[in-house]
Amino acid sequence: MTSDAPGNVLFVVMDTVRADHLTPYGYDRPTTPGLDDFATEATVFEEAVAPAPWTLPVHASLFTGLYPSQHGADQENPYLEGATTLAETLSDAGYDTACYSSNAWITPYTHLTDGFDAQDNFFEVMPGDLLSGPLARAWKTMNDNDRLRTIADKLVSLGNVAHEYFAGGESADSKTPAVIDRTQEFIADSDDWFAFINLMDAHLPYHPPEEFAAEFAPGADSDEICQNSKEFNSGARDIDDEEWDDIRGLYDAEIAHIDAQLTRLFDWLKERGEWEDTTVVVCADHGELHGEHDLYGHEFCLYDPLVNVPLMVKHPDLDADRRTDTVELVDLYHTVLDALDVDGGDPATAGDTAVSRDPTRSLLSDDYRAFDSVTDPDPGQAAAPDGDYGFVEYSRPVVELKQLEEKAAAAGIDIPEDSRFYSRMRASRRPDAKYVRIDRIEDEAYRLDTDPGEETTLASGDDDLIADAERALADFETRVGGAWTGADDADVTDDAVANMDDDAQERLRDLGYLE
Repeated sequence: MTSDAPGNVLFVVMDTVRADHLTPYGYDRPTTPGLDDFATEATVFEEAVAPAPWTLPVHASLFTGLYPSQHGADQENPYLEGATTLAETLSDAGYDTACYSSNAWITPYTHLTDGFDAQDNFFEVMPGDLLSGPLARAWKTMNDNDRLRTIADKLVSLGNVAHEYFAGGESADSKTPAVIDRTQEFIADSDDWFAFINLMDAHLPYHPPEEFAAEFAPGADSDEICQNSKEFNSGARDIDDEEWDDIRGLYDAEIAHIDAQLTRLFDWLKERGEWEDTTVVVCADHGELHGEHDLYGHEFCLYDPLVNVPLMVKHPDLDADRRTDTVELVDLYHTVLDALDVDGGDPATAGDTAVSRDPTRSLLSDDYRAFDSVTDPDPGQAAAPDGDYGFVEYSRPVVELKQLEEKAAAAGIDIPEDSRFYSRMRASRRPDAKYVRIDRIEDEAYRLDTDPGEETTLASGDDDLIADAERALADFETRVGGAWTGADDADVTDDAVANMDDDAQERLRDLGYLE
């Protein structure tokens, strides 16, 4: 890092945005003219790998520098524990820190917001003050108790259903201007700062502002298209080509709204004279499938539209160009520490894991991904000392499974337990090859250089690059506790509700979680 490096960091996550729908990544629709301008002064990374295909574990990795199996935050354990966050480290170092989003997972009850001096969550159904204090403690108690675990699953499941129905015209994009406004207020009142924002527009359901819908999805009715991915994935609903076109058009409109709001924030920083003193990171936490591989949403697989995510970084130590080497989102934790010249590694609470800044994981370092020089490597560094591979982990998606089962049952459909829907997965990925370990069905592997659509699996073949990818994955698995080869019990029902006492059930009814 240079001595005259920017003193502030703006970290933007565009939730659920796939790279190939952005103008800087070659999309033929003008969804992101603002980001196209931003790309002229930033490094555009074409091979960035997310550590998971959904929000909670990805953000926990961004905030801790740990892989999902190391920090343990997933749907079977939906909160971050025992790890010092980036915000805690930066706040302790004297930086003002803020987190603004409209994502239900980035809240006090998951502990992802621990350490932020200022925070607000604009999620429509469960406001921030309900996701802290007693409710957070109750959530943790339920998840720590095997008998009550399925109740916690049901709470999130019903919360998601409520979001689907109540979001309507007041969808996430309607909250994005407020996120930007609050970010501006925070920056205006701060000196040295770290601002993190998550923009949820491109996450289902899609109800974009009319001006963007008219441009990118003329004639599409957001109240008529399939807005619940579990209906399609379960087989309960078909989607024809015309409806897919409408879905993708509305998705593009949501992305265009994100771009307009980010442009507003970027222009404001320039007007205030803070642009040059600010490192700017723009990425997605994961992407989205719109019918590819007969799937909708971002569950049940590790295909590239989900895990090969957009990433653009502006910093004077990075050239304004494009890079095609492997980058992991886990590396952004170290990149932010490096940008602000903070070492990290000091636990915020005794016993916490606290990851120190590692130059081999900082995008700003000349030693970036020179993992063979690390004396105490993490699992990814040890499994891929040449830095070529990114690693992805996907634990059992219990919330999605519950909704999937409900949609299937209503349609009279049986979902086989030995299917991708009940599977845990891990993958090793480099630009030309990927290997995916799956615990209930056959593994998958693809030559991304010749088969970018991942149409023909080569897991059982004798391709040398695939064999190398499998060996790297096996090494990674060994270092994080073993391969996911023993399938768990597939039962994700909520029968434990019947075992709750009357007072507890009444409280859940008051909150709208039980009928």
